[in-house]
Amino acid sequence: TVDVTATVSAKSSAKNRPADQFTYKPPPTVTLLSPKKGSAAGGTAVTITGTNFTGVTTVKFGSTNAASYEVNSATSITAVSPAGTTGTVDLTVTTPNGTSAISTADHFTYD
Repeated sequence: TVDVTATVSAKSSAKNRPADQFTYKPPPTVTLLSPKKGSAAGGTAVTITGTNFTGVTTVKFGSTNAASYEVNSATSITAVSPAGTTGTVDLTVTTPNGTSAISTADHFTYD
């Protein structure tokens, strides 16, 4: 939580009032996929472990939306992979607070 301060003509607003408090909410993170591989035909149920999964709006395998997903908790999602092409893609999770950063933990490989 931080104070929001406005400065006009070298005068600043008062600090430490509840009305000027702003809380940053972190974006989701993906820390583990299980399994990490699936068929290029799609249909693999993948458990996504991470943080800040409240309010998920999108789960993507590369640039393609998951066939379906269910948020189990703020740290777990079950998603079904869409059809894809052979190779590795990044699985990302999006909430109103942003999209998970790309990392090696989010790699999903289509066989």
